[in-house]
Amino acid sequence: MTNIQASKQDQYLVQDCLHGNEEAWATLIDRYKNLIFSIPIKLGFSSDDAADIFQGVCLAIVEELPRLREPRALPAWLIQTTSRKCFRWKDASRRFVASDGQLENLSDTSAKIPEQLLQELDREQMVREAVSELPRECRRLVELLFYQVSPLSYHDLAEALEIPKGSIGPTRMRCLEKMRRLLLKKGF
Repeated sequence: MTNIQASKQDQYLVQDCLHGNEEAWATLIDRYKNLIFSIPIKLGFSSDDAADIFQGVCLAIVEELPRLREPRALPAWLIQTTSRKCFRWKDASRRFVASDGQLENLSDTSAKIPEQLLQELDREQMVREAVSELPRECRRLVELLFYQVSPLSYHDLAEALEIPKGSIGPTRMRCLEKMRRLLLKKGF
């Protein structure tokens, strides 16, 4: 799916959400949950704080989506909204808890998320979208290979995927080639 296709898809998704389609809301949150959650994590927040910020952003989506002027700009809007929630969260926590050095640079609520981080978030979202577009068996292989805290052995991969151990390498190559083509279409 190209960026143009993703933009059109977002446009239809936003319209469906605004018309009260619960499945569209679930799809929207599912599509962007990793993007939203990754921002506070990258800015040094704990997982618990990131989860709270995520919930705040989800509420903001419900409240602000009707006022979103350009549905195709949804990912950028989510990045901006999430970063603002992070800055506000940090300011609010300072009122109750002494500041910790790790989040010191977030003290200004007017601060903007660094351009390099914006680019990284955009690229990560492209990868997430590409993985979601892979055929089911390739998506499962990529998730098992790259999204596990502890890498799985080929033996464990073969069992999980119910394929012969000797076919994991060639299957991985085919799946990664499919992913590479998807990413090239997205302008990665």
